[in-house]
Amino acid sequence: MARDDAVHGTPTRRAFAKYGGTVALGGLLAGCTGGDGAESDSSDGDTTGNGSADGGSADASEESQSEDDAAASYTASIAPMGEVTFESPPETVFTRLTHHADMAFALGRGDGITAMHAPDYYDGLWNQYVERLPGVSLDWSGLYSSWEPDKEKLYELDSDIHLADPAWVTQVEGWDRSDVDEIATNVSPWFGNSLSDRHQEPADEWAHGYEYYGLWEQFERVAEAFDERARYEALAAVHEDLLSTIEDRLPPESERPTAVMIAAADIESIYAYTLSNPGFLTSHTRPLGPRDAFEGSVESGTVVDFETILEADPDVILYLGGMEPGTDMAGRRTAFEEDAVSSEITAVQNDRIHPQGARYQGPILNLFQLEMTAKQLYPDAFGAWPRYESGPYPEIPASEQLFDRQRVADVINGDL
Repeated sequence: MARDDAVHGTPTRRAFAKYGGTVALGGLLAGCTGGDGAESDSSDGDTTGNGSADGGSADASEESQSEDDAAASYTASIAPMGEVTFESPPETVFTRLTHHADMAFALGRGDGITAMHAPDYYDGLWNQYVERLPGVSLDWSGLYSSWEPDKEKLYELDSDIHLADPAWVTQVEGWDRSDVDEIATNVSPWFGNSLSDRHQEPADEWAHGYEYYGLWEQFERVAEAFDERARYEALAAVHEDLLSTIEDRLPPESERPTAVMIAAADIESIYAYTLSNPGFLTSHTRPLGPRDAFEGSVESGTVVDFETILEADPDVILYLGGMEPGTDMAGRRTAFEEDAVSSEITAVQNDRIHPQGARYQGPILNLFQLEMTAKQLYPDAFGAWPRYESGPYPEIPASEQLFDRQRVADVINGDL
């Protein structure tokens, strides 16, 4: 059933959703099976000529098709939407944040992404890692930038699924609950969770039943929405093996280094981030258990200066965005080394300022970031991390790799 983009009152053909009691499931199902009022009246009441016989045959055919569609449909569930029913696996995917874009990519839908936040920036960053996955490619450049999405643009994109959190979207100016319900009804469902990033409080209208998920817990639910259980299980097995390797080699807490994570577009504005707080933003540092050099005195996202970092005196500095192609990692190190204050920091003196990728990571980036952070924090246990300045993710000797690149590549490409 084709939808006229100029008419916003026709339900999507691809999927229908029910969450929070706002979407009429019966009406959506009727719309998707061709049942508007005029057609129903004609087929039920036409007794002229041979219309009765033809109508009966058509009714039987439509009933059979409806039964086939119902048999092919499946459901998936995630907060805050609740249960969502899909008529077929989504192919085109609207995203807003990169943890969702990475999930779609992991499930073989990387080419189907229609929108994401800062697409050119994250295309460059993700490709630094994808370079190490044989036979895998990714191109997000030039996509619609969806940080502040325009509702009319969502109609135009006509995506099969909106892999984004409606509780977060309604925080954007110009959006409210009625707007997200409209898109769910007329285009396709929302299916995403973002407030699990650091366990943010949802607005009151979304608070009832809102749940927080770990990164891989959410990925499992997203995989169910795409009917890609096998892909999820294959990648989850790689992740579990990686975590087991980390747990087996992790030194006692008393022998672990102190660390801080920072981000800075320039040295004048340095943002500090915590390493072990709840939420999927720390899913690559929390399992490694480094000691917080700030000892809890600095909240995530706080602006700090060199004096504050020197007072904490970390053994390791993790530099967010350092893997992005446009970042001058060598220049960032030099800025620390040449300043009278920051040059006294232990991490600077021992050449332990290391690049990081992104906190809004999905499963693929998480595997790489667990490996790289393990090497940055514990080189004796996991093998040394190369002194990175530019270029793609370094080539790690096969004997020192902590997960199987070829296996991950095969899963993304559908070779299970």
